[in-house]
Amino acid sequence: MLYPSVDKLKSRIDSKYSLVALASKRARQLHENGDDKLSKYTSAKPVGKALEEIAEGVLTQVRQDEAAIYEDEI
Repeated sequence: MLYPSVDKLKSRIDSKYSLVALASKRARQLHENGDDKLSKYTSAKPVGKALEEIAEGVLTQVRQDEAAIYEDEI
């Protein structure tokens, strides 16, 4: 059985694509910097830790302003 469950993760993040993108960015941060946000993790690997943070609500998705123009779009 997977921990955390996909159902719990989907209740926090609405799409699987957004979930994967958020978890991968956070896993990279954990791997490079090691700055833990939870006091105890079940997983030993960065991706599992990132998913646990999402499931606990510590890590959330930030909505971007659709009207904003970013430098890479110019």
